[in-house]
Amino acid sequence: MKALVIGGGIAGPVTALALQKAGIDAVVFEAYDTTADGVGGMLTVAPNGLAALKIAGLGSDFGDPLRHMVMADAQGRTLGRITGGTSRVVTRAELYQRLRELTVAQRVKVEYGKRLVDVENHEDGVTATFSDGTSESGDLLVGADGIRSVVRGIIDPGAPEPEYVGLLGFGSYAENSGVHGDPETMYFVFGSSFLGYWEQPDGTVAWFNNLAVPEPLTAAEMAAIPAATWLDRLRDAYGDDMPAKQLLAYSSTVIGGGPLEIMPSVPCWHRGRVVLVGDSAHAPSASSGQGASLAAESAVQLARCLRDIPDLTEAFATYERLRRPRVERIAARAARTNSNKRGIGPITRLLMPLVMKAFGAKAFTKDQNYRIDWGAQVSR
Repeated sequence: MKALVIGGGIAGPVTALALQKAGIDAVVFEAYDTTADGVGGMLTVAPNGLAALKIAGLGSDFGDPLRHMVMADAQGRTLGRITGGTSRVVTRAELYQRLRELTVAQRVKVEYGKRLVDVENHEDGVTATFSDGTSESGDLLVGADGIRSVVRGIIDPGAPEPEYVGLLGFGSYAENSGVHGDPETMYFVFGSSFLGYWEQPDGTVAWFNNLAVPEPLTAAEMAAIPAATWLDRLRDAYGDDMPAKQLLAYSSTVIGGGPLEIMPSVPCWHRGRVVLVGDSAHAPSASSGQGASLAAESAVQLARCLRDIPDLTEAFATYERLRRPRVERIAARAARTNSNKRGIGPITRLLMPLVMKAFGAKAFTKDQNYRIDWGAQVSR
């Protein structure tokens, strides 16, 4: 078989690599004319995501290791601590580069400047048409084209769109701030607004936060506003919250990451010879810490189903059955986290250590321990 994979971000190349491992030829079509060098901020790939990437052929020697997570309030009190497997914190650009190098090494073809405009299902194949007037035919088409998926709308014109959760994302670095952390530990502070940070080997503290803003702004609109203006606004929002006050005082720049969004449940993951994977089907918001990991898992599971189930409709249905409960459960938990990121009251602050101990750590560990058995036959 030949698969047309739409989208050259994370899900697309991983899907193509997994399909190739399953014995299915795959070509990736990316809408932009060039590679995504320098695009995007930081992301975390959890142990379950690293395991899925390993199946696709990518090692875990990228980014920086992360072994511990500490939840705290703005007064410095620890609300919960989770120690699990090793995650990797990496820039999106570095992960893109590593995947691109792997596709080249594995001879997976990637075509740039191919913006999808239409898909036509046939009895014996599928044809994709691009904005440059060209077209390509194959046996199936995979929509790995992100949260604003064109393929999703082609499968179901009434499909939901991503929803803004009321938070804008920012990030930067603070030097000589006096804020320190344990090695390989990320801190999540729930105060007036949410703040996450970790200390890098050179003592610089990388931080990211979310600011509650009623109306969304795109990353481009955020970039048009001077960094000094955003820093002033963030300092006002956090007030005397620690360590936010110190980190913001010793930061001279800030990068706007754009609005935090989440995909509502997508009713139709597939139609005919077309199927969705990654954020096009399930984007659980950045608060989950699982977006890239879930995309990699879905890519691998789709490849397994196509490897073991000859009938496309049955393969797609089995893939959805394997994936939907897990991704929607994680998305629901991320939605609750988004609510806490807008600020927690005294009662929530009092109960959070108990909740973290009873439910949070258990669910977090379960998610991270999830592994796909590539060698096992898929059960229909």
